[in-house]
Amino acid sequence: MRKVYFFSHFFLSNNILNFTSKNDTTNMKSIYIKEINSFLSGLAGYIVFIVFGLAAGLFLWVLPDTNFMDYGYASMELYFEFIPWLLLFLIPAITMRSFAEEFNKGTIEWLATKPISNIQIILGKYLSSVTLVVIALLPTLIYAFSIHYLALDSNSLDGGALLASFLSLLFLVGSFTAIGVFCSTLATNQIVSFLLALFLCFIFYAGFDSFSRIPGVRGGLDYYLGLFGIEYHYNTMITGLVSLRDVLYFLALIFLFLMATRFSLTWKFLKS
Repeated sequence: MRKVYFFSHFFLSNNILNFTSKNDTTNMKSIYIKEINSFLSGLAGYIVFIVFGLAAGLFLWVLPDTNFMDYGYASMELYFEFIPWLLLFLIPAITMRSFAEEFNKGTIEWLATKPISNIQIILGKYLSSVTLVVIALLPTLIYAFSIHYLALDSNSLDGGALLASFLSLLFLVGSFTAIGVFCSTLATNQIVSFLLALFLCFIFYAGFDSFSRIPGVRGGLDYYLGLFGIEYHYNTMITGLVSLRDVLYFLALIFLFLMATRFSLTWKFLKS
């Protein structure tokens, strides 16, 4: 009987599905602003940004194998190759507190009593996390201008390909963030939430591609298995080729994990 009530509450509740009134937008905006202010009000948030910025700078300008100066070409290709691996750590560090902190402090029960739907709570927290990641990435735009300035040929950077690469990076951020927010509903401890998000982001980014290379995976299965991974679609888009298939993949993945978050949150509300 409880399962029937859960599914009816999840799929049919007007409180969950309605998202049309001005008050709905105001509620989501309040959560959005609250989450950003909460992250930026403490020293830890700025430390996360600084560490990420320093790591990105070291990879692009100092460390071998990813050093632009040793690469010999005026290209952002190296940046787009290593930045997903840094985002694997940055995004879970931002999203780990989204719901885990609410569960730990008991404020999730307070939220449940407010005239605000699950989807508004989720979107408010999701969009705030995406905004924080974009803020962390904004200073790295300096690298594109620096490479353009250092290039012997002022036309060496392909503007169209660069725009497609940043678009693919934005889709990657959206996907990782959706996964991270979902993982934050699975634990009350922020460290556990961080580790879950790190693991799941890695699996979806590089795991499927690694599985497709296992000896014995043949008969075209390796190709289709690789298609499930984020890395395949991301690498296609950073070459400047933006296809509808890749865009739909990212949108579907984001939608899937946002719905999984709503499912998990609804279950937690009903249990509380």
